[in-house]
Amino acid sequence: MNSNQTKTLNEGTREQWGSRIAFILAAAGSAVGLGNIWRFPYVVGTNGGAAFVIVYLVIIFLIGYPMMITEMSLGQKTHKNAIGAFRSLAPNSPWWITGALGVLAGFVILSFYSVVAGWAMSYFFKTISGALGAGTDYVGTFVGHITNPVATVLWHAVFMVITLAVIAAGVVKGIERTVKILMPALFVLLLALVFRSMTLPGAGAGIAFYLTPDFSELSGQSILGAVGQAFFTLSLGMGCMITYGSYLSDKEEIADNAAWVVGLDTAIALMAGFAIFPAVFALGFDPASGAGLAFMTLPGVFAAMPGGTIFGAAFFLLLTVAALTSAISLLEVVVAWVVDEKGWDRKKASLIIGGLIFAVGIPATISMNEVDFQMFGMPFFDVLDIFQESILLPLGGLLTAVFAGHVYTAKKLKEDANKNRGKIFIGGWFDVLIKYLVPIGIAVVMVVGWYDVFFK
Repeated sequence: MNSNQTKTLNEGTREQWGSRIAFILAAAGSAVGLGNIWRFPYVVGTNGGAAFVIVYLVIIFLIGYPMMITEMSLGQKTHKNAIGAFRSLAPNSPWWITGALGVLAGFVILSFYSVVAGWAMSYFFKTISGALGAGTDYVGTFVGHITNPVATVLWHAVFMVITLAVIAAGVVKGIERTVKILMPALFVLLLALVFRSMTLPGAGAGIAFYLTPDFSELSGQSILGAVGQAFFTLSLGMGCMITYGSYLSDKEEIADNAAWVVGLDTAIALMAGFAIFPAVFALGFDPASGAGLAFMTLPGVFAAMPGGTIFGAAFFLLLTVAALTSAISLLEVVVAWVVDEKGWDRKKASLIIGGLIFAVGIPATISMNEVDFQMFGMPFFDVLDIFQESILLPLGGLLTAVFAGHVYTAKKLKEDANKNRGKIFIGGWFDVLIKYLVPIGIAVVMVVGWYDVFFK
């Protein structure tokens, strides 16, 4: 059987997206997550505002877009899961380990990502019940929540059950139908929050912080942070885009679809900044309050805002929806591998894999309370976070870039991406970026990250 016949057979027996818009929404949903709504604003806030945003946009263009094209193309070319794609393109070689890193990353990230998503779900109900009203000790409330093992495990379970149910239903009936509802809802919620925040008295200071660059605030760590944020927010290096790309018909254009996904993800991240910084400045809060911005600072912002209960609930609902669209793709990476390579039924795979991920998330959840569940002198939650951020994602991304640029070759990859009407708009620069700039940039971030984590 020749390669064309194999591909036809594979396409005929494998689910595909029902439409181009379904794929774009699903892929954008994978990229749009806690990285946009929770992580991006606090990273901007702690790195000086507008100057960091400019650096971030450059990184998205030079590294994020080429990597998005790469991962989507590898998936579409092979119509296989993250591991199967590398096995197909480089048989009888160890390059399949690159895909295995993506599958492992999806498993590890979702195990603690679900925990944070559970916090967001809980805060939605806390907000509408009035538990986060004016005068609340927001720091104490958050610490009390994350150190309550029963509550945190329960919310972790609820979120995982919802994610599992979507994946068990399949690509079209599960993922596609869900994102067609959730992504427009996410956009509407975010737009409402942007409008309310920017119309508050005193919002101009926050807008100026977000739009007026002061490059003296930048440091080398800020640039590294921009690269890390780009990878995290675009779901790169974790097998998501290879897996989603594998459900694309050969007739679909990669270059245009990748541009749409990167563009939507970046637009929503930027909108999140407009939703948060004007309100934070208008009401006298600290934009550099770090990772606690969403759960310890913003509840106070909403409580002091006219109509704050409604907009606070909308924000935490937005956070939950964004987390769900990403969690779906993370679970799909692992389930697709089991279904493709092991021949498991999708529902069986979803139930077992989802259950295992939930189980790993339990010690991550309870490691932040009185239960002493630590490794290497830190909570298990932090161990998982460092493992994926410092090892799995950068190493997987680096190996993917090296494979695409030098093993499969940038020339073949560009031909694959350009085979239909769409063209990569960075043209001749694509080869240089994917062969040299992208892997070097990722390698620098990885080495510096290892130094900060393991040697400082």
